[in-house]
Amino acid sequence: MPLQDHHQIVSVDDHLVEHPRVWQDRLPEKWREAGPRIVEMDGKHLWSYDGQIFPTIGLNAVAGKPPEEWGMDPVRYEDMIPGCYDPVARVADMDLDGVQAALCFPSFPGFGGGTFQRAKDKELALLCVKAWNDFYIDEWCATAPDRYIPLAILPTWDIDACVAEAERVAAKGARTVSFPDSPLPLGLPSFHSDHWDGLWQVCSDAKMPVSLHFGSGSYVPGFSFSSLKPDPNMAKALPDAPFAVAITLFSSNLMWSTVDLLFSGKLQQFPELQISLAEGGIGWVPYILERSDYVWERHRYYQNIDFDTRPSDLFRKHFWGCFIDDEHGLKNRHAIGIDRITLEIDFPHSDSNWPNSRKRAAEVLAEVPDDECSLIVEENARRMLNFPRVGAEKPSLASV
Repeated sequence: MPLQDHHQIVSVDDHLVEHPRVWQDRLPEKWREAGPRIVEMDGKHLWSYDGQIFPTIGLNAVAGKPPEEWGMDPVRYEDMIPGCYDPVARVADMDLDGVQAALCFPSFPGFGGGTFQRAKDKELALLCVKAWNDFYIDEWCATAPDRYIPLAILPTWDIDACVAEAERVAAKGARTVSFPDSPLPLGLPSFHSDHWDGLWQVCSDAKMPVSLHFGSGSYVPGFSFSSLKPDPNMAKALPDAPFAVAITLFSSNLMWSTVDLLFSGKLQQFPELQISLAEGGIGWVPYILERSDYVWERHRYYQNIDFDTRPSDLFRKHFWGCFIDDEHGLKNRHAIGIDRITLEIDFPHSDSNWPNSRKRAAEVLAEVPDDECSLIVEENARRMLNFPRVGAEKPSLASV
């Protein structure tokens, strides 16, 4: 059955590009010169922050351009369509695309705030984290509260500040926090340590899922992102790898994260904790669950892992799979858990199908029953993010 008019699409992974005044409007005056600001060099708009120049403003924000013109980065704001950085224009782009609501991850801070994690001046970095959260929740989301889903980043380098900021943004209405898909590449304690317990408790109590976005831990196979620049050591290891390798393997990060958490004991310790695998795809999930159960059956007798709880059962209680365009995953949706699958649009990046996202969703969901389609495109996301429909009106989305 094709996608119907009554199906609202709620995207659990979109992106925004910060406008030039995000931090300059919010940082105390003494920090504005060192804080993130746009400078113009060689005809390009670049971010200046903490004494460094960062070579990206758009991060593959190519929506509206034919594939022949794609590259890694627009170099000026006018090279992007306004919906990348203007929330009012974005609503119009969502209407054109047939998308009702979107959760938007950062660009300059990194998907999980890694730019500030790596910064030298941590006092300034903390102010920058808070400023981004205030911008996104109070400015961007407030533009259209029924269309934008509040998200926050965290000062991951300081656990006390991390917990305090999680509490602050939960009170402001954040529906999820973005966290590194693996803390280890950033030099942070692993999911297996007790270091993050205070954060997991806050997220559990607030019913605020943890969004693990692909690449937010700064590592993908063959590449390591440091301020969005390849790590020299990785470059030496794979000097000839095109970035297509990283794009193809984007889900492998979240396979690692999933298995790491399944065997960490933290899901048993925090039974209300929820994990969203943003931009992770879903086609790999049945195999990883089968493999995890296979290993658990044979190796739980002598390893320090839960003896009683099957990993696949933990997955279906704690994890949410997210996909952009995954025909194989949808064919195997019942092995994943039909109530644990969500849709993502990824606007304005190159994996997005904008402005044909609704059309493409209708194609990949053509053989999916109506009740399951409703779960996948809307209801699961609204339940995960505690983001109910506003009123009882029918969505103003174009039919397919």
